Amino acid sequence: METVREAGGGIAGTVLMRFVWTHGGRSVFLSGSFNRWGELIPMSPVEGCPNVFQAIYGITHGNHQYKFLVDGEWRHDELQPYTTTEYGILNTVHFNMEANFNPEMIPGSSMELDNEAFTRLVSVSDGTLTGAVLSISEADLQVSRHRISVFLTAHTAYELLPKSGKVVALDVDLPVKQAFHILFEQGIPIAPLWDFSRGQFVGVLSALDFILILRELGNNGSNLTEEELDTHTISAWKEGKSYLNRQIDEHDLALPRHLIHAGPHDNLKEVALRILQNEVATVPIIHSSSEDGSFPQLLHLASLSGILKCICRYFRHCAGTVPMLQLPIGAIPVGSWVPSIGEPSGRPLAMLRPSASLSSALNLLLQARVSSIPIVDENDSLVDIYCRSDITALAKDKIYTRINLNEMTINQALQLGQDAYSYELRSQRCQMCLRSDTLHKVMERLANPGVRRLVIVEAGSKRVEGIVTLSDIFRFLLG
Repeated sequence: METVREAGGGIAGTVLMRFVWTHGGRSVFLSGSFNRWGELIPMSPVEGCPNVFQAIYGITHGNHQYKFLVDGEWRHDELQPYTTTEYGILNTVHFNMEANFNPEMIPGSSMELDNEAFTRLVSVSDGTLTGAVLSISEADLQVSRHRISVFLTAHTAYELLPKSGKVVALDVDLPVKQAFHILFEQGIPIAPLWDFSRGQFVGVLSALDFILILRELGNNGSNLTEEELDTHTISAWKEGKSYLNRQIDEHDLALPRHLIHAGPHDNLKEVALRILQNEVATVPIIHSSSEDGSFPQLLHLASLSGILKCICRYFRHCAGTVPMLQLPIGAIPVGSWVPSIGEPSGRPLAMLRPSASLSSALNLLLQARVSSIPIVDENDSLVDIYCRSDITALAKDKIYTRINLNEMTINQALQLGQDAYSYELRSQRCQMCLRSDTLHKVMERLANPGVRRLVIVEAGSKRVEGIVTLSDIFRFLLG
């Protein structure tokens, strides 16, 4: 810590101080009582010293406390004076405005800690952040979003294509029952639909379709029969669904929903916006070498997870250039929260007990327009999570022919999934994070294959505080 020069042209009674962090990291920020813990100050790496970061900031006379945010974790520098407070360990500096007095850091000094401001920023336990409502300036937020937008615009869907892999497509004349089994056996929640007579991809079949089918067939409370599913082809179901959705023109003809897709040369921002605006999980990447679009080739199913992986890979070693990535997830308007925890978002967090009926879970998925529901115990601690795609587990041994949706509990339905899915898939389905985790850390977790949402829990108790999905993250990133 050293004086750079007096801030003669700045606020009266301030001096510019150089703060230094010498312990490395990918991104380092500074915050302290000198800015009322209200701002993250980016620290820049020193040329030729990759482990050293510095920042220059004007401070006023008196005692000050500060701390470093290194790769999303609050830390103090043991080589600089520090003190232990009820909020954890903080570095200290004392600055006296007397003539010819050089600022110095006084270890263990008695300080007037700005309790209210510091509590709003962070509660520190064992050196880690456990809660925050920190914010950055609107200018930094816009700069962050602009940098991500520029990256997404400069890269195309072609970069999402894997080196090898397969994409499963279904013929529209396939019986629904058979399609149900294929999705389950392949372990996929969605498949594009191919119309042989038209030579085109015409839509997608997803787990949501099966939820609607099972509810429709079980409306009278009777057990489902295999024969009922045998009578429905995919095309017949889609036509009936369009009538149910009242997508009918003046001639009473069903209006099919156009296939939402993208080309390999569309940029990633266009693909992400297409997914968000149409509220779909994936968009097929389709290529045709002819001008009229004939002979289309299905290359890939693009998802927000794949796009997020590209973002994380690009900004992994320069996250400091995007200030908002270091904000705690609990400090930004993203996700759905328990009202007493997060800011009202207009999206109440839906939760159910394990003893609730499967019918109530399916109804809630549809009514709340969500893809998953946290399952909690009597203390609201996380037990499991029920997702739309879990409905395909009913295909095991044709269980759907022998159940009543109102009688089967969520716990029983989840047990079917545990028996049907591999350990790897089970471990991916119920991922958690803390509200103190940075946006960057949450994005890295969501970029992992198979992870579509993170349940935000209280440290130790696993009490559910909120949930954040891929869609939530991209709505925030794109503004």
